[in-house]
Amino acid sequence: MTKQKYFITGISTDVGKTIASAILVEALNADYWKPIQAGELENCDTKKVKEMVSNSISEFHPNSYALKTPMSPHASADIDEIEIILDNIKEPITNNNLVIEGAGGLLVPINNSQTVLDIIKSDYKVIVVSRHYLGSINHTLLTIKLLQQKGFDVAIIYSGNEHKTTEEIIQKMTRVNVIGRINEEEIFDRQVIKKYAELFRDKFI
Repeated sequence: MTKQKYFITGISTDVGKTIASAILVEALNADYWKPIQAGELENCDTKKVKEMVSNSISEFHPNSYALKTPMSPHASADIDEIEIILDNIKEPITNNNLVIEGAGGLLVPINNSQTVLDIIKSDYKVIVVSRHYLGSINHTLLTIKLLQQKGFDVAIIYSGNEHKTTEEIIQKMTRVNVIGRINEEEIFDRQVIKKYAELFRDKFI
């Protein structure tokens, strides 16, 4: 079977990208890579995903940029007195499926002229994580429509409680594949991640 590359993006920050990434890694025994980590270096997203995944196949590749301050990558890089150069963000070599987690949303700047969107390659499948809040319809539609205009294969995962009218209008206006919902859980440990991995597995392939 052809190995796939999945890029996980969100409609905003703190919508559940890392949890969704862990579920996909576990479902496909995939490798994981976060090109840019901004802040929380002691407990970075790579470590979080690794702790939530049960299988022994997945490899966890180092960040291309590990920045100290939890800010937009361009600003965090400026504090570290470096510049993020797109050509230095090199996809890891692997024979496995690869899950790539973005930083924030699509148009988060990585330098003065490029955004997270520029990291996404044409052969990546893109999964948008959407969470309901006032304004989330706008953010979700903007994200999905931009990806569709760029020609990407797009799917969506909802995170948190259901909001029926919101989800119905997003579906009517985008026609994207809905992988499923990650409910509010007391804790996201290996057992919970495995449960969702089994639930979603067939939707990813």
